[in-house]
Amino acid sequence: MKRQTLNRRKFLQASALAAGAVAFGVPTLVRARNLNSKLNIAGVGIGGKGASDVACCAGENIVALCDVDRAYTAKVVARHPQAQFFTDFRKMLEEAGSGIDGVIVATPDHLHAVVASAAMRAGKHVYCQKPLTQTVYEARYLRDLAHRTNVVTQMGNQGSASDGLRRAVELVQSGLLGQVREVHVWSNRPVWPQGMPAPEGSDPVPDTLDWDRWLGPAAARPFKQGAYQPFVWRGWLEYGAGALGDMACHTVNLPYRALALGYPKEVEATAINGMNGVAFPIGSRIRFEFPARSVEIPAAHSSFLHRHETVHLDPVTLWWYDGGNPKADNPYWHDGSNKPPRELTADIETMLGEVPGSGCLLIGTKGQLFSPDDYGEKCFIKLKGEEKFAHFTKHPAVPGVRLWVPRNKHAGSSDQRQHLEWIAAIKEGRPGDCYSRVSIAAELTEIMLLGCVALRVGKKLEWDGPMMTVTNTREAAQYIKRENRIGWELS
Repeated sequence: MKRQTLNRRKFLQASALAAGAVAFGVPTLVRARNLNSKLNIAGVGIGGKGASDVACCAGENIVALCDVDRAYTAKVVARHPQAQFFTDFRKMLEEAGSGIDGVIVATPDHLHAVVASAAMRAGKHVYCQKPLTQTVYEARYLRDLAHRTNVVTQMGNQGSASDGLRRAVELVQSGLLGQVREVHVWSNRPVWPQGMPAPEGSDPVPDTLDWDRWLGPAAARPFKQGAYQPFVWRGWLEYGAGALGDMACHTVNLPYRALALGYPKEVEATAINGMNGVAFPIGSRIRFEFPARSVEIPAAHSSFLHRHETVHLDPVTLWWYDGGNPKADNPYWHDGSNKPPRELTADIETMLGEVPGSGCLLIGTKGQLFSPDDYGEKCFIKLKGEEKFAHFTKHPAVPGVRLWVPRNKHAGSSDQRQHLEWIAAIKEGRPGDCYSRVSIAAELTEIMLLGCVALRVGKKLEWDGPMMTVTNTREAAQYIKRENRIGWELS
């Protein structure tokens, strides 16, 4: 599908910045001339998921590490004594940038785009954790910037690396399920408190934490011990993207790719127990409406004049469910009850004995596809007339579907393979080899972030994707594009 670039009227300044990127940031491909040489990798945000991201790249040279919390990240720093340590990514790029090939970004969500854009404009290849950005505007910005700088990018939704997800894309686009007009995706998140009020008062900032740099582009506010970091930031509107931002880039990844979803035309959200203006709700149900679409797949019998076939896809409704009702003993934790209607999941419950905490169900005119995990790494098929689901490797109709999606050629876990795909693409100078590159990941992220906007606005959104505008209410504009603090603008 054709990818729309940024709306020129709304994005004149950002486009001008991006247009000049190649003038001062040339992608680092020197070491790519020797495919056996090692890249120099830097990590920004190295606690939590960032620690495993760095570990996945440990076969290369880890030359720089950056984090605002020296205590939380001490063990990671100790594992890489050869790496320079920084508390400011800008200083890292300025002082050590000439020796850096690629940058891993695993900060809280509100810093993703600020760090990634600075690295990309400096000509560094970027591996950024999901969600790629915290706002729709930032997603468009990075997509445009990646196109102009031609750096190698990858988002950390590691299910993309699995053979199972890529096979599911082929099964759906082959027409095995018929026309898919309904999708249901659910998650056991949040696994952190949500729906809570802002804490009162303040606590002394630990000597090992740079609180101002942790806040980054967000508004200044007092530090409160245990309220915002190191992990519970996901539930706050200013720093995270809730359960939707955390997991939808995983669980919606399969239907997004298989159904070439593109821009939704409507998004409507219901917040369980409502919104309080500072935190995401304890649970949500969100409806996304997508218009008819087309996707090109490689032709079964290609020739010079016939290389692709066009598959036409009907309009589709995607439902998202997270969280549940508040627990009686703690209103900021949920009971996991928010799932699709039971009549839709009865066969799943029969097969597994229960409806799992997370899953994805595609309902077509000829059959259904169900994935029982967060990453879409395996799936089950049930066609019309069949009594139960069968694992995709054992269903008799699957061998007849040809393979056309390139497979990840690397070994290890899906997380490891996702990183190795990025590293290989850098060395070979082939940005398009990354299956979750920014041109793809930004669009998936944007869809999910529109759900966050719908939660905050509290009414149905009518979305003009090419113009990056909600057409039926002006209230949404403030959530499409955030006003960053001075000094923390996108690079």
